Formats: sequence, C-alpha cells, structure tokens
Amino acid sequence: MKRLLSLLILALPASMNAQMSNDDVHKYDHTNQLFYRNEIVIPGFDGYQTLKCDFHIHTCFSDGTVWPNVRVDEAWQEGLDAIAMTDHLEYRPFSDIVQADHNASYEIAKKEADNLGFILIKGAEITRSKPLGHMNAIFIKDANSLAVEDPLKAIDIALEQGGYIIWNHPGWPDNKSTMYEIHERLIAEGKISAYEAYNYMESYPLTFDWYEQYGIAPLANTDIHGPVAQDYACGPDWRRPMTLVFATERSEAGIREALDARRTLAYFQGMLVGSAEYLTKLIAVSLKTRHVGDRMEVTNVSDITYTMVQGDALYIFPARKTAIVPALTGPLTVKNCLYGHNKHLEYEF
Repeated sequence: MKRLLSLLILALPASMNAQMSNDDVHKYDHTNQLFYRNEIVIPGFDGYQTLKCDFHIHTCFSDGTVWPNVRVDEAWQEGLDAIAMTDHLEYRPFSDIVQADHNASYEIAKKEADNLGFILIKGAEITRSKPLGHMNAIFIKDANSLAVEDPLKAIDIALEQGGYIIWNHPGWPDNKSTMYEIHERLIAEGKISAYEAYNYMESYPLTFDWYEQYGIAPLANTDIHGPVAQDYACGPDWRRPMTLVFATERSEAGIREALDARRTLAYFQGMLVGSAEYLTKLIAVSLKTRHVGDRMEVTNVSDITYTMVQGDALYIFPARKTAIVPALTGPLTVKNCLYGHNKHLEYEF
C-alpha cells in the first residue's frame, strides 16, 4: 500500500501538468518548468562582495554565432553576475544577413538582462593588428560613434563617454606578449586601464607582472564566439574564464568603481592571478580553520580549490570540503595563486 501511494505521488506532477488536447496528443503545461542557475560561491572580504564577470563577449552581430539574449541566459545559468557585450566594430562577416547598427546586440540582450536582474554592460571591440592590437571599450554610451578610421580617436571617443579601455589578448596572434611603445604611452596617459591575463584558452604569463609594473588590472575573459558549453563543459575546474571583481555593491556602478580601484583577480582552470593583497584576503575568507588535538581542520567554503606546498609536503584544500592536516606553521607556497610571472603567493595560516 505504501509503495502504491508513493508511485501515485510521483505521478502527480506529470498528471497535473498534462493537458489532454485529444486522444492522439497530450500537451503539457511548461509554465512551472524551472530555469536553473549554478551558484558559484566565492566569498568577499573587507565589506566587498565578489562578482563574477566576463568583459569580452561576441554575438552574431559581429563574428559570433549566438543571438545576443542567449549570451545573457548562458552567463546567468553559469553563475556569473555581469557580462559586457563587446561585438567588433570593424569585423562583421554576417552583416549582409544581420543588418543593424553597433548598439543592437546590447539593446536586444538588455531586455533579457533586465528580466533576470542581470548586469549587462555596453561595450565594443576596436579591432586593429599589432602593434596596437584589439581593445575593448566598456561602459560606453554609443558604440556607433566609435566606428572611426583612427583607433586612437575611437579610444578617445570612448573615454569621453565615460568608457574603460581593456587591452585584449596581448599575446595574440604572434604568441608574444610585447609591450609596445604605443601601449606604454596609452597606459601613462591613463587610457588603458586593464588587460587580459587570460583570454579564451590562453594565458599570458609574462603579463602577470603588469599589475605591479604598470598599474593596470588583470582580467580573465572568454572572448566567446560560439555557444559557451562547446568550450567550457568539463567540470568546475574548466569553468569559463572569469574576472573576480570585489565590489561595494552588485551593480554596474559597483563594478566600475572596483575596476577603477583595480580590485580584480583573473581566474581560469583553478588558477588565480593578481594582487598578492587580494589573493591573501580571498584565501583567508575561504579557508576556515580550527585545531583538532595536534592537527588542524581546514574547511574550504568557496568553489576554488587551493593547492599548497611546504617543503616536500603537498596540501590540497578542495572546494566546499574539509581536510584534516597537521597543525601547519610557517609559510606555504600556494601553487595556484600568482602575483607575478613565476611568483607564487606565500600564505600562512
């Protein structure tokens, strides 16, 4: 009897949602179907909250293959808090089919973003070969006005609109992360404010020193063109590249203030790159400790696994798990946290 009752209860949702049209077709009410979001848990510190962002996104309005509102749905479902729509200004291979101005992809996606309470930032990619390379202008007001022949003029127009300039994939396409004279000048003039330490499936290790050397913020972005699931569907350590932004509030204004203050870390494939100060503070709020006799219990409350070594000993603190280890004293080298080229963070419990 109990088994029969259980089977009847399990059958209730389907029978309640089914709407019989006729003997040949059963229609189902999908209005209660859930739209799931994968929450990424990364704690904040010093009163800041950690926002997961991607500031380099393409759609079919330039050389991507995805409709703009799908980009918002993908990012929301994967647990991000914000993306920037940055279609190319100069490269639009589908323009004979997808006919619209440079603001269209943002305007289409903004409706979906507002519906989900998701943060969407207006941007555009200024596309040139090296030595300048590709630049994203985000927080702009009108992408059409940036479509000018002189890329330096386009940067100035973006800045006049309150824009923020990111140097994209500095090691592409020649596999050399060269800091050219033009970049040094634009950085000195306060025009380039950030760079991509990670782009798509690439990292640029020589750039990891640029936070300290040039005062520009490290970012990690997808530069995604096709469906996100085609490239980043291999488990938590293969999540899409994310820029961790430590913001005072979950808003576009909060993100902008944090970027201006360089409160970012670049994250991809379990690796973190950025300021030693922010790396240390993030680990401190992520790993909770208590002594158990002569040993130590370490609980990782975050979705980032930390790998540390001390001498010949290896200690792994998996995401959202608790480990029992010897009582650790003295500094440990954090293998997946870098504050410069080949500079691994030293952390002490």
